[in-house]
Amino acid sequence: MATVTYEEIKDLPNHPEKLLVDVRNADEVQATGQIPTSINIPLPNVKEELELSAEDFKSKYGRNKSLENEIIFHCHAGRRAANASAVAEGLGFKNSKSYPGSWTEWAVKEGL
Repeated sequence: MATVTYEEIKDLPNHPEKLLVDVRNADEVQATGQIPTSINIPLPNVKEELELSAEDFKSKYGRNKSLENEIIFHCHAGRRAANASAVAEGLGFKNSKSYPGSWTEWAVKEGL
């Protein structure tokens, strides 16, 4: 499974074509905040949301989605992100990746 590093996540504001999905539950995101550019789709909803048409997805999340664009998943410590990446791969997303460090690494490196 493909993964990304903290440095790649830090550079995402320069790559609006890449989609960063936080698969933590909404209450977790509210408690900690979020990584810049990320959208929140809790893990139990990932399959359903990724199956939305590109138009419906953009309307709901304000971001583009395609099978070819890079889609990166993160959670609290990496496990749910890996699961979400596997779901996306199963749906045909060719550039699905996970951020193993996830929120835990991000928060430490950002001094949060």
